[in-house]
Amino acid sequence: MNITNNKTILRQEIRKEIRARRRSLSEKDQNDAEIALVMNFIQHIKLPTNARVGCYLSNDGELKTNKLIQSLRKKSNTIHLPIIHPFNAQTLLFQLYENNSPMKANAYGILEPVLNCSEVCPIAQLDLLLMPLVAFDKQGNRMGMGGGYYDRTLASYYKQNWETPRLIGLAHDCQQVDELPTEVWDVPLQAILTPTRFYQW
Repeated sequence: MNITNNKTILRQEIRKEIRARRRSLSEKDQNDAEIALVMNFIQHIKLPTNARVGCYLSNDGELKTNKLIQSLRKKSNTIHLPIIHPFNAQTLLFQLYENNSPMKANAYGILEPVLNCSEVCPIAQLDLLLMPLVAFDKQGNRMGMGGGYYDRTLASYYKQNWETPRLIGLAHDCQQVDELPTEVWDVPLQAILTPTRFYQW
């Protein structure tokens, strides 16, 4: 078996283990983590006035973001959720998300806003992008669900050294591993925020 296959198998094993770990969290654990995340965010993350924040709605045991979204809106920030691109299904668009935004389930059963081109925000105009993940390490490496959507969407950002958005991963503390096997297309994060910790690079 060659090195590439070994790395692929290792990534699959890590993904399976950590997904099971976060899904095993109780509802109380999830709710406590969601509240703690908001407090940790307020303590560590400074935003410009009326910031545009890319975020996500939790799925598959991911760290919940509803209370964080509410907190950000109260401070006059706008929230933008990912939408699978209608013409390039391997990348994401980010669209304004309000309380009354029409929503639909995408191919993965995840709610996303119904596409409205007038409300799409170019990714470079986001001030902050809060990203879901399956696992992370202390070097800022992120492992997603395996679809590669964020990596492909952010490829230009990474190559051209854009200043915005700032890339921050959100995760439960139990999603940390010692070291992740990486690929050349992986986009490293600038920070990781958990309910109890804040790492930045």
